[in-house]
Amino acid sequence: MRPRIGRRISLNVLALIVVACSVFPVYWMVLTAFKPTKDIQAETPSFLPTNVTFTHFGTAVNADGFWLFWRNSALVAVTAVLLALVVACLAAYAVARMKWRGRKQFILMVFIAQMTPWEALLIPMYVIARDTDMLDKLTMLTLIYFMVTLPFTIVTLRGFLKAIPIELEEAAQVDGCNQFQAFRRIVFPLLAPGLLSTSLFGFITAWNEFAFANLLIIKNQDQRTLPVWLSSFSNTFGTDWGATMAAATLFMLPVLLIFLVLQGRVTSGVAAGAVKG
Repeated sequence: MRPRIGRRISLNVLALIVVACSVFPVYWMVLTAFKPTKDIQAETPSFLPTNVTFTHFGTAVNADGFWLFWRNSALVAVTAVLLALVVACLAAYAVARMKWRGRKQFILMVFIAQMTPWEALLIPMYVIARDTDMLDKLTMLTLIYFMVTLPFTIVTLRGFLKAIPIELEEAAQVDGCNQFQAFRRIVFPLLAPGLLSTSLFGFITAWNEFAFANLLIIKNQDQRTLPVWLSSFSNTFGTDWGATMAAATLFMLPVLLIFLVLQGRVTSGVAAGAVKG
């Protein structure tokens, strides 16, 4: 019993260290956003809130381009997620329910695409955007995010579809539904947890992405997204760390709120989608 208790204590301590290392940067960002400038620049840092101010949030919100770039990020992220869900639903259904030549090869290609690091695609995507005259356009960035999130969405929804008994569709077809009607009325509602989990993953990916946006949107300032704007957020006197941290906190809020609302469904969706595949 003693070795088991010692091992459990060690694992708990290790878990606490990992959690602290993960949460502390976020805590420091939020804390800095509420600190007065004099406290931020103090030689001795304060790890607890003393004087609270909302001035930095006003500076961030009133900065040139904040709402424009916020709109750009939301437009790109939401559009990419919706496109990925539509295409992935059809592709996952074809893979999970139908028998056709090349199905195994297609699944293998999807897994390879999912495992490919994004950094390896930067130069090819830049060349494609340049040759098709799509540089500095949000349309190209939306297509890239759609392509990046599509493999994960297909794999997850395929696992979900395999967990849904095919007898439900067969019963619906006996009652007079064709294959598409059975999918729309029976299968699609049961995919709700999987759709939520994959859409949240895709939204977080597109919302936080920096490398592609920084590479492909480099001329037209009105086509920036929030991560690119945050990287260059400064004034004539240097970087305003309070306003920068306030802008980063506001940038984090949409994803945090969506995750808190959908947390239960997302957790069950990821688990169920990973069980069968």
